[in-house]
Amino acid sequence: MFASAVLVFTLCLCYLNPTVGQDCQSRQDLQGSLKQIQKLLSAYEASNLQSLRNLKKKINLLQSTAGKQITKAVNSTCPKLDAPMNGRKLGRSHSVGHEVHFLCDPGYELVGSESRVCQDSLTWSGQQPACRDTNACACSPCLNGGTCVDEGKKFSCVCAKGWAGATCQNQVPKFFVIMTNTSAATSPATNAAAAATLPAATSGPFVRPSRCTLTQGTTHCTCEPGYTISGRDSNTCTDIDECELFHNGQAGRLCLHTCINTPGGYRCSCPVGYNSTRDGRSCKDIDECATRQNNCTKDQMCINTYGGFQCVHVDCPKVPHATYVKTSPMRCERNPCPLDNKACSQTPNSFSYHYLAVVSNLSAPRVMFRVSALRPMGDTLRFSLLGGKLARRHFTVQRSDRLTGQLMLVSPVQGPATLEAEVEMSELEKGVQLGRFITKVTMFISQYEF
Repeated sequence: MFASAVLVFTLCLCYLNPTVGQDCQSRQDLQGSLKQIQKLLSAYEASNLQSLRNLKKKINLLQSTAGKQITKAVNSTCPKLDAPMNGRKLGRSHSVGHEVHFLCDPGYELVGSESRVCQDSLTWSGQQPACRDTNACACSPCLNGGTCVDEGKKFSCVCAKGWAGATCQNQVPKFFVIMTNTSAATSPATNAAAAATLPAATSGPFVRPSRCTLTQGTTHCTCEPGYTISGRDSNTCTDIDECELFHNGQAGRLCLHTCINTPGGYRCSCPVGYNSTRDGRSCKDIDECATRQNNCTKDQMCINTYGGFQCVHVDCPKVPHATYVKTSPMRCERNPCPLDNKACSQTPNSFSYHYLAVVSNLSAPRVMFRVSALRPMGDTLRFSLLGGKLARRHFTVQRSDRLTGQLMLVSPVQGPATLEAEVEMSELEKGVQLGRFITKVTMFISQYEF
């Protein structure tokens, strides 16, 4: 096309100015050249029209294919799932291979499938979940103005002043003094007497004489605080065993740990590793790590537990096809994998270690630990519990939101004991695994429950 334009320019120059040169063609030759140029232009125009037609056909084909794919995508979805009553649903896509997760509101527990996947058969896996009320205080078990505190499947009562017991059923006397009245024969002489003091009885650490007075013919006998009249003998007072009287129920116990009866009173005792609080009834754990009452070495970390401490040292795991390096005292990360090493890329990206101090017989279900993804790379996060039967007997993993999984204690554990649980968080993009992250949680369970 460029050569044709140059030829036209040369012909026009010779036609308009014949004196330009001797090489200019004659008029007849000029007309032949112009016809040749006209044929070239017609051929070029026809070629462009054919190219435009082909381009238009391709655009129409692409539009048709895209429309079919959209129609297929619309038809390749599972039925819509509703959130359970008193709960919510995480996930909007109902396409094949996508997951939907369910959570319950506080005070309710999930019954059924926590996660459901849209299968190739356009049906959902699992069962439709429901949220069941777990409020143990619904039946108002606390008496005499007590306040109920829901603890999952259990409850405790905070009693009003003057009441004690598991359900606030026992009335607490303001003082441990019991008075009895013993009638005496009346006579003008005794009625005229203003007052007379009777002789004292046998005394001892747990037995004391009563204090009796005779007023207008009636004998009044009283005991010191912490003692009571012994049967029909109004002259003898015996010690009240406060520990035995208030032993039933956490809310009604005088001492949080051990109650020791004393003449006329009681005192509370704490186990080794604990100190008494200011009220003298409760026990407070001694932090051996903060007070340097431990024998951990420099390369160990001191973990305070209830009633003691643990010295721990984290070593990076040895995993086939991969190597790990410490990036913090409690975290190991995988070294970069070679591009052609697929086995290395499938190993965990990191291991993190956490230690918890737990009291014995802690009520369940209860959230013990949460694992979250700060900057997720894929479109899906999956949380799972690793380990054997012991871990699965006491723990489970649930999702609290789209980016967070939580380790749940599902059954109480009697101490002393040490339990380990591993939570795996996997990042996926359209079902393809991008990374794995392992969180190891170790729980030191104390011997006592407080």
